Amino acid sequence: VPVVVGVCHGFVGNRMLAARGSESEALLLEGATPQQVDRVFTDFGWPMGPFQMGDLAGLDIGWRNRKARGQTAIIADTLCEQGHFGQKTGSGFYLYENGSRIPVANPSVEALIRAKAVAKGIAPRTIAADEIMERTLYPLVNEGAKILEEKIAARASDIDIVWVNGYGFPVGKGGPMFWAGLEGIDKIIGRLDHWHERTGKDVFKRAPLLRQMAETGSWEGAAS
Repeated sequence: VPVVVGVCHGFVGNRMLAARGSESEALLLEGATPQQVDRVFTDFGWPMGPFQMGDLAGLDIGWRNRKARGQTAIIADTLCEQGHFGQKTGSGFYLYENGSRIPVANPSVEALIRAKAVAKGIAPRTIAADEIMERTLYPLVNEGAKILEEKIAARASDIDIVWVNGYGFPVGKGGPMFWAGLEGIDKIIGRLDHWHERTGKDVFKRAPLLRQMAETGSWEGAAS
């Protein structure tokens, strides 16, 4: 299924995927578990969550990419340094027993997460499903808006085609940009602003196009 896009790092899909996953390890360090995060995704309609996806693809792929770009991911990097690359090694964020592809909770990973949190002085807390969505799916939409602003994609529907056909976004929800309209752009703006104020992270710095979308009710109308 072809979509014409411009050239930038990660193009459309992987660039938005990076935004979606930017808070994944922070959520773990603050008190979530890999299975809790993944459950929010599967309950939403994704075929799998980000940690199961990482284990399937091979954690070493992201590890090599981070090293090449001078980036780190404290939990994933430690797992890779220990030789735990996911399904192909029988362990990653999950355990895969006797060659099974069925993920099983990995107690050693949970212990690793808590140890790293203690080292960073982070006290674990209860993290609700809504917070997980806000810190993963809202940045996904926000990055899509930035892509439209930069004219890397011509239409919001092109972004949705990429995500439904190439990345497992639940087809019944129409793609991330269509779903954002159903979720409520004002709600997304408010929560992005909340998390940007709380964390200062660029991934939550909302694209100006979001406000235009809220006022016009159309990505295309906003972009033009």
